[in-house]
Amino acid sequence: MNQIFTVEGMTCGHCEKAVTQALLSLDAHAKVVIDRTHNTVQVDSEKPREALAHAIADEGYRVTV
Repeated sequence: MNQIFTVEGMTCGHCEKAVTQALLSLDAHAKVVIDRTHNTVQVDSEKPREALAHAIADEGYRVTV
């Protein structure tokens, strides 16, 4: 299932890597596309939306709906 999150606080490549790794640790088969200019994270995963949002938030970023 393809899900899009608005994420505040991602400012650099390190941020992208941290978010990507957090999501992949939850679902190793997820496809993650990050667009910092639009503050979006697109995740193709079967995991629940809440779990994906929590993984991003655990890295220190604010996830909005």
